[in-house]
Amino acid sequence: MPVESVYPTLESLLPRVRKPVQYVGGEVNSIVKDWDSADVRWALLYPDVYEVGLPNQGIQILYEVLNEREGVLAERTYSVWPDLEALMREAAVPQFTVDAHRPVGAFDVLGVSFSTELGYTNLLTALDLAGIPIFSNERTSAHPLVIAGGHAAFNPEPVADFLDAVVLGDGEQAALAITDVIRDWKREGQPGGRDGLLLRLCGSRLAAVYVPRFYDVTYHADGRISNVRPNRAEVPPSVSKHTVLDLDEWPYPRAPLVPVAETVHERYSVEIFRGCTRGCRFCQAGMITRPVRERSITTVGSMVAKGVAASGFAEVGLLSLSSADHSEINEIAVDLADCYEGTSTGLSLPSTRVDAFNVTLANELSRNGRRSGLTFAPEGGSERMRKVINKMVTEDDLIRTVSTAYASGWRQVKLYFMCGLPTETDEDVLAIASLARRVIEAGRQASGRRDIRCTVSIGAFVPKPHTPFQWAAQCPPDVVDARLHQLAVALRADRAYGKAIGYRYHDGKPALIEGLLSRGDRRVGEVILAAWRDGARFDGWSEYFSFERWARCAESALAGKPVDLAWYTTRERDYSEVLPWDHLDAGLDRDWLWQDWQDSITPEGAAEVEDCRWTPCYECGVCSAMGTEIQVGPTGERLDGKRLLPLQVLR
Repeated sequence: MPVESVYPTLESLLPRVRKPVQYVGGEVNSIVKDWDSADVRWALLYPDVYEVGLPNQGIQILYEVLNEREGVLAERTYSVWPDLEALMREAAVPQFTVDAHRPVGAFDVLGVSFSTELGYTNLLTALDLAGIPIFSNERTSAHPLVIAGGHAAFNPEPVADFLDAVVLGDGEQAALAITDVIRDWKREGQPGGRDGLLLRLCGSRLAAVYVPRFYDVTYHADGRISNVRPNRAEVPPSVSKHTVLDLDEWPYPRAPLVPVAETVHERYSVEIFRGCTRGCRFCQAGMITRPVRERSITTVGSMVAKGVAASGFAEVGLLSLSSADHSEINEIAVDLADCYEGTSTGLSLPSTRVDAFNVTLANELSRNGRRSGLTFAPEGGSERMRKVINKMVTEDDLIRTVSTAYASGWRQVKLYFMCGLPTETDEDVLAIASLARRVIEAGRQASGRRDIRCTVSIGAFVPKPHTPFQWAAQCPPDVVDARLHQLAVALRADRAYGKAIGYRYHDGKPALIEGLLSRGDRRVGEVILAAWRDGARFDGWSEYFSFERWARCAESALAGKPVDLAWYTTRERDYSEVLPWDHLDAGLDRDWLWQDWQDSITPEGAAEVEDCRWTPCYECGVCSAMGTEIQVGPTGERLDGKRLLPLQVLR
């Protein structure tokens, strides 16, 4: 039977909330399919507000991939602000999709994409509003499967009790394979009920997922994990990530969504390659997305032409973890700039390594006069610190790079650093001030101008699973905050540079809670539930986050257990400890990660790990374990501006 839209009731609530336009849908390139024509129906949740969630690449890709399949329907849903949440509860309006305003509880699958652990409480809000039981073991075949993915799902144990299944890694092929399993199960009359479907999913080679409740966790008396074992014979002892091997076969999104309300990014984004092998020891994204898989220059060009024509966006973002590392990035930039010269369309590289940026890129990114901003991430303030984290960038590298940017017309660059890294001292952080002053001086000399700006942005370091730093002790918030205060004083100390240097930072307390959620086990689920019941929402937003609430809930939820907030965060682990995610396989050899951790803290100085794209394999384990290999060019091909031009005139 058709599922009715909740919009008639919702519409009367919208004049009473802020930014009501974010709930109305109707974006260019959005899709509304007939309910009854679909065999399998997905609701895709990004657990943050529309302005953050709509540009998310993962959601947009799955939205297109699923809706292209005959008999499959996919719609989007986002977290609602607390003002609308309260009104929805009063008016009995359930969590809804923005495409057709259908109730989320009516779908077959609720697919959740976690970019950050601080979105966990927003998942609980969405489940509760949708009328879906919070705990997976309380759901029946009448409820959607709640399936999580994304980078923050590589350790799903803190939310294990709330999830039915987890997809590790790339979602394009996995989502389609899951859809096929669900369709067959439904057509066969739902044999075995909900557990029967979940057993099919975790036993399928193509659709393999992690089903937390099919695994039992036992603990030692001191709180450490003793073992994680399957509780069913059909369930594998470990679950491996999915990897898309040929990105050229998956050129999504083809028709990007054009927002109806202001969003954090308003551009057409093309992922020019996936994965990174630079080996930055802090970087979970680089570790879990290995190996590197490049899109060819011709596929990138085709995607840009079609995406710009379909959306009218005036900015094209060439995305990856380090876009300037693409083997043909100069050719891509030159050819796209040629194709779009004289139009309003500009190019940007939102993520650029200091040692990969060059004059060609600077010139091409600014050819049409638009400069969308440059961000470089030295990460560590001192050269010693950068060796510890394997960010092999010297101070001279940075000065050469920013000089190139300033000489090419940029007036402002942003530098991103972390505070609280392993072995860090006060002096390592204070080195950021002298580095920022050198950047300003270099910019003034390169440009011949005084209106040069540099913004220093600092985040508190959080150790992440599946990285060499997964065993590290997190720096206490009071130490982080003290160092950030010292740095602020140092940045303002020299009046010749002080006004030219902006300073943005995140204090250490939210990072401690992120650390609890990122390396926690199933017992942390009680903390999350308690915090949510106490009002926790939008924990990634400073105006809503409350450290006191989280600390209080951790103390009460973990009372009587041999663990507490500090145990999960500021405690260093040893090699023998079973980590909560050890049964989830990202392909990385555990011994290799441990050795890299030891190499980073060696007294004689951290050992460098080269990028295996350009050097012999250093046996991290991914390619051999996953049956994959690095896929890089150059292809030697170039973009044909005349072939792309007809697509431009459609704008």
